[in-house]
Amino acid sequence: MAILSLQGVSKSFGALKVTDEVSFALEKGEALGIIGPNGAGKSTLFNLITGNLRPDAGQVLLDGRDVTGESPMQRCASGLGRSFQIPQPFGHLSVYENLLVAARFGGRLSAAEAPAHCMGILDRTGLASLADRPAGALPLLNRKRLELARAMATRPRVILLDEIAGGLTDGECVELVATIRSIHAEGTAILWIEHVLHALTSVVTRLMVLNFGRMLMIGAPDQVMAAPEVREIYLGIEA
Repeated sequence: MAILSLQGVSKSFGALKVTDEVSFALEKGEALGIIGPNGAGKSTLFNLITGNLRPDAGQVLLDGRDVTGESPMQRCASGLGRSFQIPQPFGHLSVYENLLVAARFGGRLSAAEAPAHCMGILDRTGLASLADRPAGALPLLNRKRLELARAMATRPRVILLDEIAGGLTDGECVELVATIRSIHAEGTAILWIEHVLHALTSVVTRLMVLNFGRMLMIGAPDQVMAAPEVREIYLGIEA
C-alpha cells in the first residue's frame, strides 16, 4: 500500500485552475521528485497535501486513510513533515527551541523524550554548534538546514521538501543532499520539489512533471528528462 496517494485532486483560484485532477502514489520508503516551470502548481500541490489548502475535488490519502478533511496539525501528527521554500523558523527562538516545538507538538514526544531526539537531529544536520543561536540570525544554508531539521523533529514517515537546495552553492548543496540521502536510507519517504536537477536526481528514483497544474508524465529520471515534451518545457530554464 502507498504511504501517500492523491486521487483526482483539483484546485482553482477563481477562473484559474492551478491543480487539475492530479493523481499519483508515493510508496513507503520511496523518493519521488517533482519538477516543472514556475507557476506549474508545485507548491500549491504541497499545500493541498499538507492541508494548508483544501481541494475543490479529489482525495488525499495517508496509508490508505482519507485525510482530505484533516488539518495540517492532524496530518503532521500522522507522519507528514514539510519544509518550506522560504524558510519559516520562529525567528525569536533559538535553533534548539525551534526543534523542541516541532518535536513536542508535531512529533508528540514527551518532555523527557524530546531533548535527546532534538540534539541527535542537530548533530545530523550540522547545527549542533548553533543550538543556542537565534533562528532569525542564521544565514541561508543554516536556515535551510533548520527547515530540514524541524521537519525531521516531527518524526515523519513522509517528508515534503520544497526547493530546499535553491540558492545554495555547489558545496553547500552537496552537504544538504548527503543529509537527505541519509534520511531516505533510514526508510523515510521523500516527495521533493526542486529546480536544482543534479541534486534532485542524485536522490530520487522517479520524477513527476507538472505543467499548468496537470501531471505531464511520471517515470524514471533519465526517461523523463529525455522526453521531448519535458525538454521543451525546460528549454532555456535548465541547461
